[in-house]
Amino acid sequence: MKKQFGAVTVVLLVLLSMTAFAATNGRYDQQIQQAVSQKMHGTKQLTDVNATVDDGIVTLTGSVNLYQDKLNAGKKVKKIANVTGVRNNIEVAGANVSDSQLEQKLAKKLAFDRVGYFDNTFNYLALNVQNGVVTLEGEMVYDTPKASALAVVAGTPGVRDVVDNVKVLPASFFDNSLRVRIARAIYRDPVLSKYAIDPVHPIRIVVDNGHVTLYGSVDSTMDKNVAGVRAGTVSGSFSVDNKLVVNKG
Repeated sequence: MKKQFGAVTVVLLVLLSMTAFAATNGRYDQQIQQAVSQKMHGTKQLTDVNATVDDGIVTLTGSVNLYQDKLNAGKKVKKIANVTGVRNNIEVAGANVSDSQLEQKLAKKLAFDRVGYFDNTFNYLALNVQNGVVTLEGEMVYDTPKASALAVVAGTPGVRDVVDNVKVLPASFFDNSLRVRIARAIYRDPVLSKYAIDPVHPIRIVVDNGHVTLYGSVDSTMDKNVAGVRAGTVSGSFSVDNKLVVNKG
Protein backbone atom coordinates (compact mmCIF):
# COMPACT_ATOMS: atom_id res chain seq x y z
CA MET A 1 0.00 0.00 0.00
CA LYS A 2 2.82 2.38 0.91
CA LYS A 3 4.58 1.63 -2.39
CA GLN A 4 1.40 2.35 -4.37
CA PHE A 5 0.85 5.57 -2.46
CA GLY A 6 4.44 6.59 -3.13
CA ALA A 7 4.12 5.89 -6.85
CA VAL A 8 0.90 7.91 -7.08
CA THR A 9 2.59 10.77 -5.26
CA VAL A 10 5.51 10.78 -7.70
CA VAL A 11 3.16 10.81 -10.70
CA LEU A 12 1.19 13.71 -9.23
CA LEU A 13 4.35 15.68 -8.56
CA VAL A 14 5.54 15.14 -12.13
CA LEU A 15 2.20 16.24 -13.53
CA LEU A 16 2.15 19.31 -11.31
CA SER A 17 5.70 20.20 -12.38
CA MET A 18 4.81 19.84 -16.05
CA THR A 19 1.70 21.96 -15.58
CA ALA A 20 3.65 24.63 -13.75
CA PHE A 21 6.35 24.60 -16.45
CA ALA A 22 3.78 24.98 -19.23
CA ALA A 23 2.02 27.75 -17.37
CA THR A 24 5.32 29.55 -16.80
CA ASN A 25 6.25 29.35 -20.49
CA GLY A 26 2.78 30.16 -21.69
CA ARG A 27 2.56 33.41 -19.78
CA TYR A 28 5.36 34.84 -21.96
CA ASP A 29 3.74 33.89 -25.27
CA GLN A 30 2.15 37.27 -25.90
CA GLN A 31 5.36 39.07 -25.03
CA ILE A 32 7.34 36.79 -27.34
CA GLN A 33 4.78 37.25 -30.14
CA GLN A 34 5.15 41.02 -29.98
CA ALA A 35 8.95 40.82 -29.95
CA VAL A 36 9.01 38.46 -32.94
CA SER A 37 6.63 40.68 -34.92
CA GLN A 38 8.82 43.72 -34.26
CA LYS A 39 11.96 41.92 -35.40
CA MET A 40 10.38 40.49 -38.54
CA HIS A 41 8.60 43.67 -39.62
CA GLY A 42 11.65 45.75 -38.74
CA THR A 43 13.79 43.86 -41.25
CA LYS A 44 13.10 44.47 -44.94
CA GLN A 45 13.98 40.91 -46.00
CA LEU A 46 11.64 39.37 -43.40
CA THR A 47 8.43 41.38 -43.82
CA ASP A 48 6.62 38.36 -45.31
CA VAL A 49 7.49 36.12 -42.36
CA ASN A 50 4.76 35.21 -39.87
CA ALA A 51 5.02 33.60 -36.45
CA THR A 52 2.92 31.79 -33.87
CA VAL A 53 3.96 31.08 -30.28
CA ASP A 54 2.91 28.15 -28.11
CA ASP A 55 4.48 27.64 -24.66
CA GLY A 56 7.61 29.52 -25.67
CA ILE A 57 8.07 27.65 -28.96
CA VAL A 58 8.00 29.91 -32.03
CA THR A 59 6.86 28.56 -35.40
CA LEU A 60 7.94 30.66 -38.37
CA THR A 61 6.08 30.54 -41.68
CA GLY A 62 5.87 32.71 -44.78
CA SER A 63 8.51 33.32 -47.43
CA VAL A 64 11.85 35.01 -48.09
CA ASN A 65 14.02 35.55 -51.16
CA LEU A 66 17.25 33.96 -49.93
CA TYR A 67 18.06 30.91 -47.86
CA GLN A 68 20.33 33.17 -45.78
CA ASP A 69 17.26 35.26 -44.89
CA LYS A 70 15.58 32.13 -43.55
CA LEU A 71 18.60 31.40 -41.38
CA ASN A 72 18.74 34.99 -40.17
CA ALA A 73 15.09 34.89 -39.15
CA GLY A 74 15.69 31.83 -36.99
CA LYS A 75 18.76 33.40 -35.38
CA LYS A 76 16.87 36.59 -34.53
CA VAL A 77 14.08 34.66 -32.84
CA LYS A 78 16.45 32.50 -30.79
CA LYS A 79 17.88 35.66 -29.20
CA ILE A 80 14.49 36.75 -27.85
CA ALA A 81 14.02 36.30 -24.10
CA ASN A 82 11.97 33.28 -22.92
CA VAL A 83 11.99 31.56 -26.34
CA THR A 84 12.51 27.84 -25.71
CA GLY A 85 12.55 26.63 -29.32
CA VAL A 86 12.12 27.62 -32.97
CA ARG A 87 10.42 25.71 -35.79
CA ASN A 88 11.66 27.32 -38.99
CA ASN A 89 9.09 26.48 -41.68
CA ILE A 90 9.84 29.50 -43.85
CA GLU A 91 9.85 28.84 -47.60
CA VAL A 92 12.53 30.26 -49.86
CA ALA A 93 10.61 31.70 -52.79
CA GLY A 94 13.25 33.76 -54.55
CA ALA A 95 14.65 33.50 -58.06
CA ASN A 96 13.98 30.35 -60.07
CA VAL A 97 17.30 28.94 -61.23
CA SER A 98 17.76 25.58 -62.94
CA ASP A 99 19.76 22.99 -61.00
CA SER A 100 22.50 22.88 -63.64
CA GLN A 101 22.89 26.67 -63.69
CA LEU A 102 22.87 26.87 -59.92
CA GLU A 103 25.47 24.12 -59.60
CA GLN A 104 27.78 25.81 -62.11
CA LYS A 105 27.42 29.16 -60.39
CA LEU A 106 28.09 27.73 -56.94
CA ALA A 107 31.03 25.65 -58.16
CA LYS A 108 32.71 28.79 -59.49
CA LYS A 109 32.01 30.80 -56.34
CA LEU A 110 33.27 28.05 -54.05
CA ALA A 111 36.38 27.45 -56.15
CA PHE A 112 37.48 31.03 -55.59
CA ASP A 113 36.34 31.22 -51.97
CA ARG A 114 39.32 31.78 -49.65
CA VAL A 115 41.81 31.90 -52.50
CA GLY A 116 45.11 33.10 -51.06
CA TYR A 117 44.54 31.61 -47.63
CA PHE A 118 47.07 29.05 -46.38
CA ASP A 119 44.44 26.34 -45.86
CA ASN A 120 42.91 26.59 -49.34
CA THR A 121 45.05 23.80 -50.83
CA PHE A 122 44.16 21.44 -48.00
CA ASN A 123 40.36 21.71 -48.20
CA TYR A 124 38.09 19.72 -50.50
CA LEU A 125 34.47 20.46 -51.30
CA ALA A 126 31.95 18.83 -53.64
CA LEU A 127 28.37 19.85 -54.28
CA ASN A 128 25.18 18.51 -55.77
CA VAL A 129 21.97 20.39 -56.54
CA GLN A 130 18.56 18.78 -56.80
CA ASN A 131 15.36 20.82 -56.94
CA GLY A 132 17.22 23.78 -55.48
CA VAL A 133 18.49 21.77 -52.50
CA VAL A 134 22.28 22.01 -52.28
CA THR A 135 24.18 19.12 -50.71
CA LEU A 136 27.75 19.85 -49.68
CA GLU A 137 30.28 17.08 -49.14
CA GLY A 138 33.94 17.35 -48.29
CA GLU A 139 36.63 17.77 -45.71
CA MET A 140 37.97 20.99 -44.23
CA VAL A 141 41.00 21.68 -42.09
CA TYR A 142 39.22 24.24 -39.88
CA ASP A 143 35.72 25.47 -39.03
CA THR A 144 36.36 28.82 -40.73
CA PRO A 145 36.54 27.62 -44.36
CA LYS A 146 33.47 25.46 -43.79
CA ALA A 147 31.51 28.42 -42.43
CA SER A 148 32.69 30.53 -45.35
CA ALA A 149 31.51 27.95 -47.89
CA LEU A 150 28.12 27.62 -46.22
CA ALA A 151 27.72 31.40 -46.22
CA VAL A 152 28.48 31.53 -49.96
CA VAL A 153 25.81 28.92 -50.66
CA ALA A 154 23.21 30.43 -48.32
CA GLY A 155 23.55 33.84 -49.94
CA THR A 156 23.15 32.63 -53.53
CA PRO A 157 19.76 33.23 -55.23
CA GLY A 158 18.00 29.99 -56.20
CA VAL A 159 19.13 27.95 -53.20
CA ARG A 160 16.07 26.52 -51.43
CA ASP A 161 17.77 24.46 -48.73
CA VAL A 162 21.22 23.21 -47.71
CA VAL A 163 22.35 19.77 -46.57
CA ASP A 164 25.67 20.06 -44.75
CA ASN A 165 27.76 16.87 -44.92
CA VAL A 166 31.12 18.65 -44.66
CA LYS A 167 33.54 17.16 -42.14
CA VAL A 168 35.98 19.29 -40.16
CA LEU A 169 39.19 17.29 -39.80
CA PRO A 170 40.64 16.69 -36.32
CA ALA A 171 43.43 19.04 -35.24
CA SER A 172 46.81 17.37 -35.58
CA PHE A 173 50.38 18.73 -35.67
CA PHE A 174 51.41 15.52 -37.44
CA ASP A 175 48.81 15.98 -40.20
CA ASN A 176 49.71 19.68 -40.59
CA SER A 177 53.35 18.79 -41.13
CA LEU A 178 52.43 16.09 -43.62
CA ARG A 179 50.17 18.45 -45.57
CA VAL A 180 52.93 21.01 -46.02
CA ARG A 181 55.56 18.44 -47.02
CA ILE A 182 53.27 16.81 -49.60
CA ALA A 183 52.32 20.21 -51.04
CA ARG A 184 56.01 21.01 -51.47
CA ALA A 185 56.70 17.64 -53.09
CA ILE A 186 53.85 18.08 -55.57
CA TYR A 187 54.12 21.76 -56.47
CA ARG A 188 57.93 21.79 -56.71
CA ASP A 189 57.90 19.00 -59.27
CA PRO A 190 58.70 20.38 -62.77
CA VAL A 191 55.74 18.53 -64.26
CA LEU A 192 53.26 19.73 -61.64
CA SER A 193 54.52 23.25 -60.86
CA LYS A 194 52.07 24.70 -63.41
CA TYR A 195 49.18 23.82 -61.08
CA ALA A 196 50.57 26.12 -58.38
CA ILE A 197 49.86 29.06 -60.71
CA ASP A 198 46.13 28.28 -60.74
CA PRO A 199 44.56 30.49 -58.03
CA VAL A 200 42.06 27.79 -57.10
CA HIS A 201 44.72 25.06 -56.68
CA PRO A 202 43.26 22.16 -58.70
CA ILE A 203 45.31 19.60 -56.73
CA ARG A 204 43.85 19.50 -53.25
CA ILE A 205 45.64 17.59 -50.51
CA VAL A 206 43.43 16.17 -47.74
CA VAL A 207 45.16 14.52 -44.79
CA ASP A 208 43.15 12.72 -42.12
CA ASN A 209 45.12 10.93 -39.39
CA GLY A 210 48.02 10.27 -41.75
CA HIS A 211 45.86 9.08 -44.65
CA VAL A 212 46.27 11.22 -47.76
CA THR A 213 43.69 11.80 -50.51
CA LEU A 214 44.35 13.86 -53.63
CA TYR A 215 41.36 15.64 -55.20
CA GLY A 216 40.93 17.98 -58.13
CA SER A 217 41.60 17.92 -61.85
CA VAL A 218 44.76 17.64 -63.97
CA ASP A 219 45.55 17.83 -67.67
CA SER A 220 46.79 14.29 -68.27
CA THR A 221 47.07 10.78 -66.88
CA MET A 222 50.81 11.35 -66.54
CA ASP A 223 50.22 14.39 -64.30
CA LYS A 224 47.85 12.34 -62.16
CA ASN A 225 50.36 9.53 -61.80
CA VAL A 226 53.26 11.88 -61.04
CA ALA A 227 51.20 13.60 -58.32
CA GLY A 228 50.43 10.22 -56.75
CA VAL A 229 54.09 9.20 -56.84
CA ARG A 230 55.26 12.49 -55.33
CA ALA A 231 52.72 12.24 -52.51
CA GLY A 232 53.75 8.63 -51.88
CA THR A 233 57.41 9.49 -51.48
CA VAL A 234 56.76 11.77 -48.49
CA SER A 235 57.54 9.94 -45.26
CA GLY A 236 54.88 9.68 -42.57
CA SER A 237 51.78 8.91 -44.63
CA PHE A 238 49.94 5.65 -44.02
CA SER A 239 48.24 5.62 -47.43
CA VAL A 240 47.71 7.73 -50.54
CA ASP A 241 44.41 7.63 -52.42
CA ASN A 242 44.75 9.37 -55.78
CA LYS A 243 41.30 10.66 -56.77
CA LEU A 244 42.52 13.26 -59.24
CA VAL A 245 40.37 13.49 -62.36
CA VAL A 246 41.88 13.91 -65.83
CA ASN A 247 40.30 16.75 -67.80
CA LYS A 248 38.59 15.67 -71.01
CA GLY A 249 39.63 17.32 -74.22
